[in-house]
This record gives sequence, C-alpha cells and structure tokens, in this order.
Amino acid sequence: MEPTPQSATTPTCYRHAGTETHIRCARCERPICPQCMRDASVGFQCPECVAEGSRTVRQARTVAGGRIAAVPLVTYVLMAVNVLAYLGELVRPQIVDRLQMLGLGLLGPDGGAYVYQDPHPAAFQPEGVAAGEWYRLLTGSFLHLPPTDGWYGLLHITLNMASLWNLGRLVESQLGRVRYLALYLLSALGGSVLVLLLAPETPTVGASGAIFGLAAAYYVIARRLGWDMRGVNQFMAYFLVWMLVSAGFASWQGHLGGLLAGAVAAVGLVYAPRERRVAVQTAACVGLLAVLLLLTVLKAGALA
Repeated sequence: MEPTPQSATTPTCYRHAGTETHIRCARCERPICPQCMRDASVGFQCPECVAEGSRTVRQARTVAGGRIAAVPLVTYVLMAVNVLAYLGELVRPQIVDRLQMLGLGLLGPDGGAYVYQDPHPAAFQPEGVAAGEWYRLLTGSFLHLPPTDGWYGLLHITLNMASLWNLGRLVESQLGRVRYLALYLLSALGGSVLVLLLAPETPTVGASGAIFGLAAAYYVIARRLGWDMRGVNQFMAYFLVWMLVSAGFASWQGHLGGLLAGAVAAVGLVYAPRERRVAVQTAACVGLLAVLLLLTVLKAGALA
C-alpha cells in the first residue's frame, strides 16, 4: 500500500513539522502534538508558554523570605563536612591540634601543645587565635573529639550529627538555604568567640555551638509563626539543662556563645519587615559579624 499523502489543510506541530495535529495551545494557539502538550488549567499549552507562565508565577517563600526547598541540602552538606573531618582525624590525628579552637597556647619543639606562659622558652612558639590563627574560630566547629578518646569521641560526633539532622532540617525549611547557612556559621563563630573571651587557654572542638544556635533559631521561629510553645519550651529546657550538666566535661562557653549568636541572628532574619527584608537581614547578620570580629580583635590584642 502507498502511504497516505499529508493533507494540505491539516496543521502540523510547530515543533515537529512532520506531525499532524488538531490540538492548539490554549495560550498562543499554535498547533501542538501529543509530545508537546502540557496540561493547563484550561486545555493544553505548549512548552514555551508553560515556561513563560512559570516565570510570572510568584514563588512561595519561607517566613524569612528564602526559597522553599524540598531537600535540606545545606544540612546534608554540613553533616558531610563534619563526618569527613572526623574521618580525616583517623588518618591524621594532628589535624585536631592544628585546627581546634584555641585562644592562645604554646607549640613545643616536640609538636605538643602547652599552656601559654609569658615569658616562655624561645623553642616554644605561640599558637591560637591570638597568634594570628583566626581560622580556628570556624575550623574547630567542624572537628570532634578524636577517635583516640574511645567511645566518648564517637558519641560526641554521633549526638551532634543527630541534633544537626533533626534541628537543621526544620530550621533550613523555615529560613531557606542561604539564610540558614549564615545563621549556622554565625552561631559557630559566636561559640568560638565566647570561648576566646572566657577560656582562651582551653582547646575546644565540636559543632555544639552551632547546634545551640539552631536551637535558639527554632525557638524564635516557633514564636514568630505562633506554634504551640509547650513542646518548644520543653525542648529548650532540655537544651539548657544539658548545657549546665555538660559544663563539667564540655565547653559551656561554646554552647552559650552559639545560643546567643543564633538567637540574635534568628530575630534579625524572621522579624525583618517584608518591605525592606533583605536590607534589614543583611544589616543584622553583618552587624553581628562585626561585633564578633571586634571582640576577637580586642581579646586577641590583650592576649598577645
């Protein structure tokens, strides 16, 4: 049999010239084949009209103005960085000594860390934030007690990652990725700065300061959205009790610093007026960062 010739009066799809069709885009009225048809509220639309309509639709936003994301990507990345750093400690235990938070200490000729004393032997070199190693303000927040500490070292990172998993997903979903990351890093920095101010000779590691900041943000967000505060208050009471109980074997200064920094950052993020939201949020985060850096400069200068 001979193929039936294409009718001169039957329209063809504007994207597939050889395909006959009797369907037209409800928006631009161009002929579209089944492969190009996209469901619309009325009839079908072509891919270009669907894309154009998506650009004009107002995107849903979080309470802080961030984009709503189904996947808590930043939380996953932060957890991965912490776990990778812990694995790095297995390979090179010296990582902890070089990157842990420390206000001021001494590095001995044998590579060991010592409490700072002035004057000190020429063979001993000052180390820590006051010695110019400012990176320790953040790097220490991605380290945990080394595996050489046995079960307690493993428990340290396990509890912190479990807390980050539960709190991080919730806070990230309410703030959006960029604002959430800013709050996390400011909380981590706040914890390190309070350690520098109150216990400069004490080496510290762990994500606890940042996690306490997330807990404070959770409380602020709950009040802003009018959630039932009974469960939230119980949760915060647990965190505060844990901070007191852990004072004997953990850095309560880091916990408290992270809690305060997280609370300040969260208030600035979720209570910013909608009309000038980005400007107020930026000013709040930059202002908090400036205060933390100023305190660091003053304390480092006094220690040096």
